[in-house]
Amino acid sequence: MKRVLAVSVLGLFFFLLTNSGFSQSLGNAGTIEGTVVDPSGAAVAKASVTIHNVVTGYSQSTLTAAGGAFRLSNIPPNPYHLEITATGFNNFEQDVSIRSAVPVQVKATLAVAGSRTSVTVEAAGADMLEVEPSAHVDADRNLIEKLPVVDPGASLSQAIVYSTGGVAADGNGFFHPLGDHAQVSFVIDGQPISDQQSKVFSTQLPASAVQSMELVTGTPQAEFGDKTSLVANITTRSGLGAGHMFGNLDATYGSFGTAGGSLGLGFGNAHVGNFLAVDGVRSGRFLDTPEFTAFHDIGNNQSIFDRFDFQPNGQDAFHLNLFAARNWIQIPNSYDQLAQDQRQRVLTWSIAPGYQRTINAHTLLTINPYIRKDEFFYYGSRDPFADTPATQNQARQLLNWGVKADLSITSGRHALKIGMDLKQTRLLENFGFGITDDTFNPVCVDADGNAAGPDTLLDPNGCANLGFTPNPNFNPGLLPFDLTRGGSPLAFHGTGNVNQYAFYVQDSITAGSFLFNIGFRADHYDGIGTTNNGAEPRVGIAYNIKKTGTVLRVAYARTFETPFNENLLLSSSTGVGGLDQNVFGSSATPIQPGRRNQFNAGLQQAIGRYLLIDADYFWKYTHGAYDFSTLLNTTITFPISWHNSKLDGVTGRVSTTNLKGFQAYWTFGHTRARYFFPEVGGLIAQGTPLNGSVFRIDHDQAFQSTGVFRYQHKTAEWVAFTWRYDSGLVVSGVPDSDAALALTPNQQATIGLSCGGNIATYTNGGLSPDICGNSPVLSKLLTLPQAGQEDDDHNPDRVKARHVFNLGIGSDNLFHSEKTTKVTASVDIANLTNKVAVYNFLSTFSGTHFLQPRTVVARIGLVF
Repeated sequence: MKRVLAVSVLGLFFFLLTNSGFSQSLGNAGTIEGTVVDPSGAAVAKASVTIHNVVTGYSQSTLTAAGGAFRLSNIPPNPYHLEITATGFNNFEQDVSIRSAVPVQVKATLAVAGSRTSVTVEAAGADMLEVEPSAHVDADRNLIEKLPVVDPGASLSQAIVYSTGGVAADGNGFFHPLGDHAQVSFVIDGQPISDQQSKVFSTQLPASAVQSMELVTGTPQAEFGDKTSLVANITTRSGLGAGHMFGNLDATYGSFGTAGGSLGLGFGNAHVGNFLAVDGVRSGRFLDTPEFTAFHDIGNNQSIFDRFDFQPNGQDAFHLNLFAARNWIQIPNSYDQLAQDQRQRVLTWSIAPGYQRTINAHTLLTINPYIRKDEFFYYGSRDPFADTPATQNQARQLLNWGVKADLSITSGRHALKIGMDLKQTRLLENFGFGITDDTFNPVCVDADGNAAGPDTLLDPNGCANLGFTPNPNFNPGLLPFDLTRGGSPLAFHGTGNVNQYAFYVQDSITAGSFLFNIGFRADHYDGIGTTNNGAEPRVGIAYNIKKTGTVLRVAYARTFETPFNENLLLSSSTGVGGLDQNVFGSSATPIQPGRRNQFNAGLQQAIGRYLLIDADYFWKYTHGAYDFSTLLNTTITFPISWHNSKLDGVTGRVSTTNLKGFQAYWTFGHTRARYFFPEVGGLIAQGTPLNGSVFRIDHDQAFQSTGVFRYQHKTAEWVAFTWRYDSGLVVSGVPDSDAALALTPNQQATIGLSCGGNIATYTNGGLSPDICGNSPVLSKLLTLPQAGQEDDDHNPDRVKARHVFNLGIGSDNLFHSEKTTKVTASVDIANLTNKVAVYNFLSTFSGTHFLQPRTVVARIGLVF
């Protein structure tokens, strides 16, 4: 199978080189081309051709050539209003929809000024509607660059969280799309990436390189696989067709010593274009911390992205995306770990060429080969016993290479796409681990449940002879790696390949006011200790009620869910419950691919020409549901699999068009995420282990919403305000008040624990059952059910609800200059009211992370 993949990829590379020379793929973006003539059929030169989307604000313009021809490239998928103007003629207007990479042909005949003519424009509000069976949100650069959010090295994640109501936010750039944990596929100019893009796993494409994003949260079409809870179709910025040099140079400085800069430079003509983005940032609060105050949290990120386009003619197009980035991070400490000095380094590089061949006006061939590598290094403290309760180190690599190719054909009512997605992921893992605290996994406990007995006692059967009892939570699988009891560090080394082959066919059929999406995908997965196949029918129906400005939709998909690749080798070797046996690796059960049935139903409703309402209901049943298990207070996580999950909820968005400079939207989401035992994989669980057969995972949140309000005065001064509400994720590690009283004094103080007028502080030794008696045990940050009242399914502990406000003020032309080069300036204030809140606390799946305190960042720059 490896040879088949290699031959296929090499063959496509050869086809690319021998048939195109140097040309450019426009990835998932589209093209509009055509000619402009007068009533006699003569060409109209230098006519202005403009497209515009009233919701995203995206626009692009060009002038017709001497022969009347024009071409608009790199257009994000969306409906657009096209307008053509020329001196002496009436304006020509037409609504055009970009839903595939096949070029849309337009032939415009301009009427002489003053004569009567008809225009092909739909009724009011139709510009906003998308007749699509799958729910999605569009975010353009105009929105992304003015979001007043601050998260070093994770601007892309923040843009996604603040654009769609379908995701619940978590620490360090994590987010949970529609009840799943980070199960996201990024498609960047045609390059599919399903591995983790959070800054603690990898590096992210900087938001400065993004032109637009289509965030699909509904039923995925057949061309998408692996991780389909959210698909981010990203179109990067391009210099093709610019006609001049353009760019920006910015410098920033703010709270926590946050300093950075950004350089963007683009240039091009009708045939050649290039865009370069260079970004860097250093911050004293790089990661979200386990305490409200940041300790040992300096980090920096550098990235460089370059996109080269070449279109020698109207048939061939070539592109080359190059990306390299680095994160260097201190691992933030808690009050219980002030002495440790753990660090992390991540290196990423990616090479993604591509080729498109327009065979005729209705047929387009697209080939996207790629290769991408992540290198992850985790360093323990120089003194292993400075790390508590364990020391760990890691060096792993993830190399992903393959090709995605498809043939798109439009004919009458049909828009057909036939394709394949072939790839191999090469894994290398080195991992070291040792327990440094003899109270972490004691063999014996005393009458109060505290660690007891000498460190030389290794057999629980010997506890009774010393007047103690065996520890009921003792994990024998960890004993060989307990350095306080004469153990040796775990030293794991593993390599392995994951081969994946997918073939798909899909057709979009327009029949009057109906649109039918029908597709089928076949997946073959050859992974770590397992081989599986997936047969995946997919169907969607959308109906456009033009009279009322309504689109109704319903869809179904069978999907093949693939395991997370990060630390997959070790996690597939540990078996049920992680390290559960005395001999490492015994009872191992490899993590298997999952299978999901997904149903969606929703609608779009235009209110006049100024307001668009979009809402969607989803229901997903998965056999083999994935998550990560965090290793203590580190950024090292291990993939785990649950027997099944049941997810359902609602997402929605209300958007305005541009109302004389004012534009706003409000997103909302509700998710129920129920997971079922048993669990496979992982290393060791943090916090109190879950019990029973069903529980709410930390992706479950009753309600989240985001309001974004922007006003810009002409092309200069602007203000942006965001309001984020989260009702609170589930806290798995501290299920009730009894578990809270078992925390360390510092942990109790961190969550603001109190009872009967007694308050836990960092100096008073904490609270205990003797101190609290029958008084309720309360927390400032957690809902904390009382002992006996917690229910993993119906009444789990949760983070308390929070409102967070951000504010941005700036100018795109500070001195109101008429020159091409302009000075820009802005100030962003994140967490305006300095709200103290956590994303989660001692979560088995994500650890402890506080929201950032009030953070102010100022920016000054030049655009040209």
